[in-house]
Amino acid sequence: MTTLDTPVSPPTDGRSPVKGWLAVLAVTLGIFSLMTSELLPVGLLTPVGSALDVSEGTAGLMVTVPGLVAAFSAPVVTVITGRVDRRLVLVVLIGIVGLANLASAFATSFAVVLVARFLIGISVGGFWSIAGGIALRLVPEKHVPRATAVIFGGVETASVLGIPTGTIIGDLSGWRTAFAAVGILGLVSLVAMVILMPKVPAEQTITFGDLPKVFKGNAGVRAGIAITFLVITGHFLAYTFVRPILQDDGIADSMIGGLLLAFGVAGICGNFIAGALIAKRLRETVVGISLVLTAAMVLFALVGNTPLTAGALLVLWGLGYGAVPVTFQTWILDAAPDATEAASSLYVSTFNLSIALGALFGGFAVDGISTTSVLWIGAALALVTLLVLGGVRRTAPHTAATDQD
Repeated sequence: MTTLDTPVSPPTDGRSPVKGWLAVLAVTLGIFSLMTSELLPVGLLTPVGSALDVSEGTAGLMVTVPGLVAAFSAPVVTVITGRVDRRLVLVVLIGIVGLANLASAFATSFAVVLVARFLIGISVGGFWSIAGGIALRLVPEKHVPRATAVIFGGVETASVLGIPTGTIIGDLSGWRTAFAAVGILGLVSLVAMVILMPKVPAEQTITFGDLPKVFKGNAGVRAGIAITFLVITGHFLAYTFVRPILQDDGIADSMIGGLLLAFGVAGICGNFIAGALIAKRLRETVVGISLVLTAAMVLFALVGNTPLTAGALLVLWGLGYGAVPVTFQTWILDAAPDATEAASSLYVSTFNLSIALGALFGGFAVDGISTTSVLWIGAALALVTLLVLGGVRRTAPHTAATDQD
């Protein structure tokens, strides 16, 4: 058994790179299904709330619950399954996602939906934490960076395309069909992993004690966690309620799916732009993300009241948010190159906790203040990121900024 700081060896059994890449694609499909499941309600709050007789703010709990649960399940699942075959763990978790979404599709009460969302949260945290480092076990060493990027591309693609696609399906065939479709996709992912993935015996374990150690002893990790918390909370505080915001501006329901699709396409572009910048300009890329998201949300609150302006601002917003996952994940990995599993677990926890808190407090603001208030609050949180960056040495995170006190 290896320890946290012991490198995990790449495959040396002569396994075909083609088979390894097929396994990578199976994991990518799984993480895409998983993250789409977590974020699907964003575009369906209004129809679900109407059908199950709850307010839009209360319907936002469909995003809050899995995000909050995932924040705790990321380290817990990683630690307690440390000696279990990684393929088995991933297959079980994605199977839970498929069944939970199908349960939501047939739910007759909001309570049943929330139970299903709780189960999805368990899967999201555990799956993402384990899948993030599994490329090393599937493909030859020279392909690991690209394979890892592909797997994390599943997170990115779900974030920027899963929501609009689910919204369009929901608009055309009803929200229950959208949940059922994602449930079936999860089960397809399960089959793909069973067929295409080899057994992946556990080789690296972490303990609960490793988590506070990497957080307390590394300023770069702490800065990355703070940045993630601010940006993701601000984004989801506003974006969770983008449909009601667009409706309040008088934009027809039939156009919302297309507008969110524009957001998704822009997000993919933002991902590639960030990927080209972060190797040499990681800090500057984070600054750019903060400024773009702040500008997009402020302008949306001021002038986003026509399909044309709303579309243009969603494109700007998508460019900013699309750059987030690859940039922030890179910051965390650069900050803790010798403790990547523990640092990634903290990152996944923070990312999902931020989704939950953003949706929760966004619901309070929508119900208690106004729909557009979430745009101003989200912009303020994104802007505060600049203060965090100002307090970090310019060499971080690449030096790991390790504290000695």
